[in-house]
Amino acid sequence: MPSHIESAIDTIMRGKPPLLLFTTMARDPRLFFKFFNSGLLDRGHLSIREREIVIDRVTATCNAEYEWGVHVSVYAAKAGLTDVQILSLTTGRSDDECWTEEEGTLIRLCDSLQGSCDVDDALWADLTRAHSAEAIIELVMLAGSYRTISYLVNSLRLPPEPFARRFAEFGRTDERS
Repeated sequence: MPSHIESAIDTIMRGKPPLLLFTTMARDPRLFFKFFNSGLLDRGHLSIREREIVIDRVTATCNAEYEWGVHVSVYAAKAGLTDVQILSLTTGRSDDECWTEEEGTLIRLCDSLQGSCDVDDALWADLTRAHSAEAIIELVMLAGSYRTISYLVNSLRLPPEPFARRFAEFGRTDERS
């Protein structure tokens, strides 16, 4: 692996072994850096909790167990997500009792984008109650980015990382199997 790609991966992984997704993307340096430079895991306009709610919901609804498992394993605790909330993000609804109204709105956003690739005026109005226009744009971009990542990990049939949680822990199987 070229040293500039290895360095980029080390920056993210902080001494841990690289993810299979990263080493797979590293086969093509141009694609690797396009992918790496488009990430939205920085501080931005969203809290880690908001970001992970969106990522976990999108990857679950895309049946992207690889990416879902990485995020649930690495970020769920940091985001303060409980197993009940992870279950809800995986198989539940936006009005499950474990969510605040604002968090339920994020789940509705994901479901709307997954279903129609659109945000209707009522949902947009609900989002503006808790988020700036910039944050809403970031939310839509984040959902779209992780839909793209879901396409990639599913199409490449990436096996789960050894440390990653699995859908089966939450009573769900990978529907592609």
